[in-house]
Amino acid sequence: MELTLLGTGTPEGLPRPGCPCAACAACVGTRSRAATAVLVDGALLLDLTPGAALAGARAGHSLTGVRQVLLTHPHDGPAVELPPGLPTAGRVPDGQELSVISGHRVRAAAMDAPGTGYEVTGPDGGRLLYLPPGGAPAGTAGQNGQRPYDTVLADVLGRPEGLARLRASGAVGPATDVIAVHLDHDVPPGRELERRLAAAGARAVPDGTTVLVGAYDAVPDLPRRTLVLGGARSGKSVEAERRLESFPEVVYVATGGTRDGDAEWARRVGLHRERRPATWRTVETCELVPLLADDGPALLIDCLALWLTDAMDRAGAWDDDVWAERGREELEERAAALVAAVRTTRRQVVLVSNEVGSGVVPATASGRRFRDELGRLNARVAGECEHVLLVVAGQAVVLKE
Repeated sequence: MELTLLGTGTPEGLPRPGCPCAACAACVGTRSRAATAVLVDGALLLDLTPGAALAGARAGHSLTGVRQVLLTHPHDGPAVELPPGLPTAGRVPDGQELSVISGHRVRAAAMDAPGTGYEVTGPDGGRLLYLPPGGAPAGTAGQNGQRPYDTVLADVLGRPEGLARLRASGAVGPATDVIAVHLDHDVPPGRELERRLAAAGARAVPDGTTVLVGAYDAVPDLPRRTLVLGGARSGKSVEAERRLESFPEVVYVATGGTRDGDAEWARRVGLHRERRPATWRTVETCELVPLLADDGPALLIDCLALWLTDAMDRAGAWDDDVWAERGREELEERAAALVAAVRTTRRQVVLVSNEVGSGVVPATASGRRFRDELGRLNARVAGECEHVLLVVAGQAVVLKE
């Protein structure tokens, strides 16, 4: 099957009409996006949008051969005139299958939000899943033991947990080409958009791009080890969580533990839990080496600064005499074991740590000792990671990729 993406943006398009935001201001030229619509083999049109005929002509395709027009969601904008010669647009009821005269088979997949998703099987056997804006499959998207889709067009940034659901059911596999559509102004265009999508194993393409379903395309390479650094309230934990939100069965490793009687700490922990996907499992421990050595789902370790606090507690490293006598060696052994475990782990892992070297010099010897040891630990872990980010004021700066 040959797909031509006539548009890849939100139903309002990008930039949004009258929107003064920074992302919309940057969506000019090749970064502008019309409302998402997909032409399949010149015969099937998924979603009818304003200017579809002109968009097709720009991409070198005519709509005169379209035999079926299907809608995935209500059109809330201005009335769309049906281009001459096109059949009337309609929907397929959930669970029903439609055979198009062109040889395509279309099955309507139920969504967990208003709208309809479509599974399209081409005459050549290629399989496509196209989802509406803000929609994710209800259930397993009709897999029924079938092989993964060759191509998925979905609202990756708006519904990352929907992609996680598809991965969990086997509908999306390692070779599935996941292309983000219905792109909105929540993420700035350019490198930031590419980085966010790459973390989800997805990509974006410009309007007018033609894609061959089943043809090899380099799937974004997901780094096995990522270190996310940042200061207090920089957004580092949110950035780390975002990197795994489109994957099922993530194990969230909380190294902070519980603090009896500390209501403020309990509120912090509660806020972290509320924003994490319900499918994630939480483990509270500082014993990271066994977790890294085991096989299993992705790990999100938050954070190394609290792990180091626990390690210094165990080594008695806060006391100058103990530090000089045996604390330094004990802490070094524990840190070396952690670094070695990061180096040899087979799991996908995202680690979070504080960047404290740019702040005020601590007033005490023990405070300076902690700052120095955390800096050394961060540097050693970063050396074992394929990807390192520094988050400043909510903005992620790539240090290593």
